[in-house]
Amino acid sequence: MTAMVEVERLVKAFGGFVAVDGINLSVAKGEVLGFLGPNGAGKTTTMRMIAGYLTPTSGTARVCGYDVVTAPTEVKRVMGYMPEGSPSYDDMTVRAFLDFIAAVRGLEATAAEAAVARAVERVILGEVLDRPIDVLSKGYKRRVGLAQAILHDPPVLILDEPTDGLDPNQKHHVRSLIKDMAADKAIIVSTHILEEVTAVCTRAVIIGHGRLLADGTSEQLLQRLPDYHAVAVVVPSAQAEGAVAALRRAGGVGYTQSQTLDASRTRIRAVPKNNAPILAEVAEALRTAGIAATEIYHDPGDLDDAFRLITTGMAKAA
Repeated sequence: MTAMVEVERLVKAFGGFVAVDGINLSVAKGEVLGFLGPNGAGKTTTMRMIAGYLTPTSGTARVCGYDVVTAPTEVKRVMGYMPEGSPSYDDMTVRAFLDFIAAVRGLEATAAEAAVARAVERVILGEVLDRPIDVLSKGYKRRVGLAQAILHDPPVLILDEPTDGLDPNQKHHVRSLIKDMAADKAIIVSTHILEEVTAVCTRAVIIGHGRLLADGTSEQLLQRLPDYHAVAVVVPSAQAEGAVAALRRAGGVGYTQSQTLDASRTRIRAVPKNNAPILAEVAEALRTAGIAATEIYHDPGDLDDAFRLITTGMAKAA
């Protein structure tokens, strides 16, 4: 796939502080890239450089082939950018603000009217069109920021915390919208909500201290966990003690973790000694012990664990 966003050895220093330190990444058409990292990791600075709002100290960034330094106007034409905090003109109504953005984008009257109507419908802003932005809730302000980013139907989108401040229904709608738009766009989504990566992203990168720490699908990030091959079983609580004993006798099991689900069921997680597959061994251990598990499944952990271990340097290298 042809890359629509290309970043090579990107660096941004503020005096003696290096906020972004040699990042390389690319995003192709059809990809939704989750951009993750702890607070202060350099995410927003990187996105501002890609969007052309900060000049790199060194390195290059290109959007649809346009260099962000030598062709900043062209970059802004092919990009929609929703910055952190969704800055806007608070004394304008939503309608006036989006009309203004359409004019800035160079859209003629008929095209501008259609573009605004399409963005309003997609982001569901009809109820607040004639309200001043200043009186809107945080969630609605975020949706206005998303509407201005997609208004000109750009091939590249950079969205900084697009669901921040939204209620669960609004989050679901925005995530669905991102997935719908992804087919013919390259989209970068910065988020602290790791479930969002699973919900909408085809790939994720994690940065820390301005450096790239990991790049891969959600599954590939999970594979870096030391207990990726763990197995969970659900057994009748009356048989839980026997199940734990049987699992601990299995040669590949390092230790077990038990959790009471309700009065009649217990969940036991068997963690392998050397992060090797143990599903078949666990099933055989329970069968031999005469314990009938109601559930047995691979339980690799979650992205929160992977994020924490990768950003603290404790996850295994890719």
